[in-house]
Amino acid sequence: MCGIIGATGPIPVAKILIEGLERLEYRGYDSAGVALVVEGGIWRTRAAVSTVSMKSLADAVVNAPKVLDAGVGHTRWATHGAPNERNAHPHSDCTGKVAIVHNGIIENHAILSSRLIEDGHNLASDTDSEVIAHLVEENLRDGSSLTQAVLNTLKVIEGTYAIAAVRSDEPGTVVAARNVSPLIVGVSEGASYVASDIPAILGRAEKYFSVADGQVVTLKGENLQVDVVGEAPGELMPLEVSWDLDMAQKGGYESFMLKEIDEEPRAIADTLRMRGIEAIEMFDELNLDPAVLRQIDKIFLVACGTSFHAAMVAKYAFEHWCKIPVELDIASEFRYRDPVVDGKTLVIGVSQSGETIDTLQALREARRLGSHAIAVANVVDSSMTREADGVLYTRAGPEIGVAATKTFVAQVAILEAFALSLAELRNTLYKSETELLMNELLTIPLKVERAIARASEYRSVAKEIGDSKDFFFLGRHVGYPTALEGALKLKEISYLHAEGFAAGELKHGPIALIDSSSVVIGVATRGRLWSKVLSNLEEVRARGARVVVVANEDDTQTAHFGDYVFKVPSTHELFAPLIDIIPLQFLAYDLALQHGNDVDRPRNLAKTVTVE
Repeated sequence: MCGIIGATGPIPVAKILIEGLERLEYRGYDSAGVALVVEGGIWRTRAAVSTVSMKSLADAVVNAPKVLDAGVGHTRWATHGAPNERNAHPHSDCTGKVAIVHNGIIENHAILSSRLIEDGHNLASDTDSEVIAHLVEENLRDGSSLTQAVLNTLKVIEGTYAIAAVRSDEPGTVVAARNVSPLIVGVSEGASYVASDIPAILGRAEKYFSVADGQVVTLKGENLQVDVVGEAPGELMPLEVSWDLDMAQKGGYESFMLKEIDEEPRAIADTLRMRGIEAIEMFDELNLDPAVLRQIDKIFLVACGTSFHAAMVAKYAFEHWCKIPVELDIASEFRYRDPVVDGKTLVIGVSQSGETIDTLQALREARRLGSHAIAVANVVDSSMTREADGVLYTRAGPEIGVAATKTFVAQVAILEAFALSLAELRNTLYKSETELLMNELLTIPLKVERAIARASEYRSVAKEIGDSKDFFFLGRHVGYPTALEGALKLKEISYLHAEGFAAGELKHGPIALIDSSSVVIGVATRGRLWSKVLSNLEEVRARGARVVVVANEDDTQTAHFGDYVFKVPSTHELFAPLIDIIPLQFLAYDLALQHGNDVDRPRNLAKTVTVE
């Protein structure tokens, strides 16, 4: 959460900061601001949620004094302190000569704030972040450089952070540091950049590096100096970036979300490409000894939000094909419940960004307890991928819309491909069976494309049911996580009441909520529990609810059980969520538009959750 950018060198620093913040808005947009090193000191401009726009910031920057080759910017997702201008970053010290931006949480900020106030400091915000600026101010009093002052500051703060700082007395310099919260640096001829995420500096930097926990990087022009706190490595790790600037821009679409739904066939195809139908190819990429995987007797899947729903689908695949018991955990709960894991346990953490703090900490706990850990992520060399024993990358490209779409289907695809490979390795499926299933999986991109081609049908249904305030999504087997994901999408961007249920559970309480004002969406594509789903839909129809069914294109029977139908192509039952989710994404999208919401910037949410 929160987006950071910094730049230094004989470059248009202010313009680069504004453009970077525009690309980082998905990380938070409660407030935003920039601080520039200018003649005579630090110049700041900030704006809160009611007024913030990159245009207003850009207009303000035009009036800044001459910039001396350095600046930092920030877009905020509020944790400590209300989302107002008072709490917007960058924060300054008492002298006005230092400015900092921060992503993360300073856990001992209350103690530090009290001590700073006793020492005569004037704290101008309600944030935990501001203490950093004042601590840097104190550490500069002995004549230290900004770099040394930041190093000394890090010795007393506790918590997670990605920090970038500038000082008026050191023009052309940005100092950055990291602990858990993501941070990268980039270099081009004569210039260098720091950012919390790759899209902010795409097209600017020529080389990229990831900053490790405990590293403090001083950027001056194209020169990078690395200092460390504790036992951090003394060199930056090169970062492979396969994305280009076009992939991180709208490209003529009305929103990033719509563009990313359209990109789902390619996201699945690219995720599966080069893995073919040979299971051994998967294990070569995974970089985990197949002998270890043969001995696994239990799998934990840990994730949050949409990634959790992808993991739910994978649970069915692992248990059905690999015959391994699977536990599913919300990552934020995993390490607090004394999970029983050992050297024969495989823990798979699933995260779009690879930086989700809850999932990262769950993987750390799993490894501490002696289990093997795999990360599933969309960002190369993200924190989770560095800490896991093995990595499975999705190849979805940058996802800017806060509500995950293409990364969900890419996660399901890679997890199911891995389940098939593991089944072949453990001899729970014959090679001929895995080949048939993998070949079917490789047809999914075309089938998703066919579903997207029906968008106008799905969107017309959204117009018919847009007057409802209560939506219930039902499914069984893999249709259950599909229902949960459909409900989550609707909640995230339309702000309407939506709940997902295992359809058989409805009669054990939730059916009391159903009446003629309700809309029920039933995931009823053909599977082993198809007839039971239809029975559950009859129960809600009897209570007067309007019913939308997700049904296979050639299935005329199911259509009779709904007032409206979302038709999708047929596939193997375990692959169905990859296709069935498409109309539910369009439903959420159109209902959000009907209510006048910004689908790419839903309220209170951020793309990457890096605070507990």
